Amino acid sequence: MPSDCTTDDGQALGETEAEDLLRGICFKTGPPRKVGVELEWLVHDLNDPERPVPTDRLEAAFRSLRELPLESALTFEPGGQLELSSQPASSLMECVASASADLDAVRPVLAKSGLALAGYGQDPWRTPDRLLREPRYDAMETYLDRIGPAGRAMMRTTASVQVCLDAGTEEPGPLGYGRRWQLAHLLGAVLVAAFAHSPMREGRETGWRSTRQAMWTQLDPARTAAPVTGREPRAAWAAHALDAPVMCVRADDGPWHVPEGLTFREWIRSGLPRPPVRADLDYHLSTLFPPARPRGHLELRMIDAQPGEDGWIVPLAVTTALFDDPEAAETVYRTVKSLAETAGTLPAPGNLLWVNAARYGLADPELHTAALSCFATALEALPRVGATPAVQAAVAAFNDRYVLPGRCPADDLRAPVTGKELLT
Repeated sequence: MPSDCTTDDGQALGETEAEDLLRGICFKTGPPRKVGVELEWLVHDLNDPERPVPTDRLEAAFRSLRELPLESALTFEPGGQLELSSQPASSLMECVASASADLDAVRPVLAKSGLALAGYGQDPWRTPDRLLREPRYDAMETYLDRIGPAGRAMMRTTASVQVCLDAGTEEPGPLGYGRRWQLAHLLGAVLVAAFAHSPMREGRETGWRSTRQAMWTQLDPARTAAPVTGREPRAAWAAHALDAPVMCVRADDGPWHVPEGLTFREWIRSGLPRPPVRADLDYHLSTLFPPARPRGHLELRMIDAQPGEDGWIVPLAVTTALFDDPEAAETVYRTVKSLAETAGTLPAPGNLLWVNAARYGLADPELHTAALSCFATALEALPRVGATPAVQAAVAAFNDRYVLPGRCPADDLRAPVTGKELLT
C-alpha cells in the first residue's frame, strides 16, 4: 500500500504539466540494470494457522520487527499482512541475498510471538479485521465499498510477489521499453497461471486457481485495468492515469474526502474541493493497481505469494531472466505474441487470456504450451543473468513439479487437508 503523506504548499497543477510529468516519470529508460522484489506475506499463528490472531498480539510482534536493522523497507497491510520491499539491486543474486537475509531476521522474531509467515495469494481460511486505522485506509475502504465486497477482501486477505525491473531502453528491440511493456501484459498471464496459489477462501474452494487475481477483476476497472492497447506506452499511461477516478483527497486533519466519479483530469479542471498539487498526483498514481504499473521502473504485480520459505525466488528468477537477458527476451516475446489473439482488445486483467489464467492455471492448454517454452527459455538464460546453481535447481524443480505436467501451486491445496498441513 502507498505511504501516508500530507497536503503540501506547492503550486496548483495544470493539465499539460500533469501530462508532461506522467510521460517523464513513469518510464525512465536505459539499459536494464536494476532488479527488486516486494514480498507480501500473510501472518498466521505458528501452530494453528486457521485460528484468528488477536490484534494486540500482531501489534506487539510488529513493534519488535520495527527495531530490526533491515535492508528492505518493512511495511504492513490493512489486514496485518507483512511486506518487505527490497532496495534496487544490481543483479538477481544481490536481490535474492538481500531479501533472504531480511527474511532470516524477521522469521525468528515472529516465532517468539508464536507467529509465522505464510505464502498464499489469498488467505485460505479467514478474513481478519482491519488492523491499520489511518485516514488513507478509511478512505480506501469507503471508495471500494461502493463497488462491492471484493475491495475489503483485497485489502485484508491477499499477498503477492511483485517483481520490479527497469523500464528498458529508449530504442526498439527486445530490451526496449515498448517491447517490455507489451511483454508484461502477455507474459504476465503466463506468470499468473504458472504461479497461481490461491484456490481457497474461508475454508472452501472458489473455482479459481488464483482467487487473488480474480478479485482484481471485481474491482473498479478504471483503477485496476491496464491502459488500452495499441497506443504508445507513455501516452497511454498518461491518459489512463488522468482519466482514472480519484480515490480520495488528502487532508492534514480529519477524514479524507472520497469523491464520487471525479477523475484526476476533472479535478485539475475544476479545482474542487481544492486545486491538486504535485503531491496529489504522486499519491493518485499509488492508488492505481494495474497488473503492470510503471513507476519509473516496471512493477509486475500479477504473481501470487508462493509456498515455502524460498518459493518467492522462483518467480523472481524466471521473470528477471525472461525480461533482462536479450536472447531470452526475444525468444519469449515470439512465444507469447500469439496470446494476443486470445486477449483481444480488452485490457488485462479483464480479458479472456487473463481470466483463463486465473481460473484454470496451467490446466489451460494454450497457457500450458506457452509456459513450457517460457520456462525452458528461462532455464537456459539463468546462468547468463548470474543465477547460482541453487537458484537454477529451484527453477528446474518447479518446472518438473508444476510446469511440465500442467499444474500450479494452487493444485496442491485443492484436496481437503488441514490448515496445519497447508502452513508454509
